[in-house]
Amino acid sequence: MLELTTEQQVAKDYSAAMDSVTLLNAGKPEDMTDAEWTDTVARNKEHLKIMLAKDFWTNENLAPLQAAAQ
Repeated sequence: MLELTTEQQVAKDYSAAMDSVTLLNAGKPEDMTDAEWTDTVARNKEHLKIMLAKDFWTNENLAPLQAAAQ
């Protein structure tokens, strides 16, 4: 497996966090039950809280992560 540099890993982690932001901001898909959506929201907010607790962020804009994690 190819080893990522710290910069590449941070970029990958930020991208994954932004995927959670995008999903949460899009709202519940029509084909998802309320229970599934509730679970999805909880898992993605927890993911964002974990990512925000990381200490490797440099100049990434964390405001969207913070807003979506609320």
